[in-house]
Amino acid sequence: MKEMKTIAVVGGDLRQMYLAQAFVQSGYTVYAVGFDEGVEPPEGIIMSDRADIALSLCDAAIFPLPMTLDGKTVNMPLSKHTLDLDDCAKQLPPASLVFGGRIDENTQAIFERTGHPIEDYFRREEFAVHNAQATAEGAVEIILRELPTTIYQRRILVTGFGRISKALVRILTAMGAKVTVAARKYGDLAWAEIWGCQGVHLSNLAECIGEQDVVVNTVPAVVLPRQMLSRLSSSCLLVDLASKPGGVDFETAKQLGLKTIWALSLPGKAAPVTAGEIVKNTIVNMIAERRERDGKN
Repeated sequence: MKEMKTIAVVGGDLRQMYLAQAFVQSGYTVYAVGFDEGVEPPEGIIMSDRADIALSLCDAAIFPLPMTLDGKTVNMPLSKHTLDLDDCAKQLPPASLVFGGRIDENTQAIFERTGHPIEDYFRREEFAVHNAQATAEGAVEIILRELPTTIYQRRILVTGFGRISKALVRILTAMGAKVTVAARKYGDLAWAEIWGCQGVHLSNLAECIGEQDVVVNTVPAVVLPRQMLSRLSSSCLLVDLASKPGGVDFETAKQLGLKTIWALSLPGKAAPVTAGEIVKNTIVNMIAERRERDGKN
């Protein structure tokens, strides 16, 4: 594996811009593509409106999370232009490394056809853990902003007990909230209780949901349908942290007048600098592992 000196950062939100900055600070030459809508670039990044040139010069290309929204073009919310995945794959030098987030099978196939196996940093455990902490802190910021009270002594229900929930529960209990965790696994409920929360099985959610001041969902499936939402107080705040399709019946929540926030891509919005550093550190680990594998072969 040759030494990596030049990186192309393609598309995405502000976390990608700070990812680029983090690599510049580590001594890399970095081209940024797909940031032409009111973005002030950090010092040292080479802004380019020619993706073909930037990609042709790079030793590695880093695409955003999610990499694509339609399976055909790069996710570029900060650009008025579009960029085809097929074109990107064809413009990369043969030895370039390629990284992206939440890569679908079609995108994988596009890059493999040009001899560029693409690695998904979203699947890495270290990324998931650090990203969960950033998401949890962003959720706390939303709750503090939207509630007319402090978090202390508020009754907060968290559905699910994965990485994000665990990070969030730790913060909320430390702030003095009365936290209830709703989960399907009895082992998760036991851990939640050890952490100072009340545990309730999802099948029994109706028994406690009406008492809550805040409900935070982390389950990417509809666990809060009409029959659950109708039990909530009109003053209850709903925060959904789950990826699409989310866990809330949003149409019903709107009809009931419930304040509902679907906080997608929260790390990139709430803490883009940290989110960019998380991606950068994860990719550095992936490259180190690749070097180690190549050294053994």
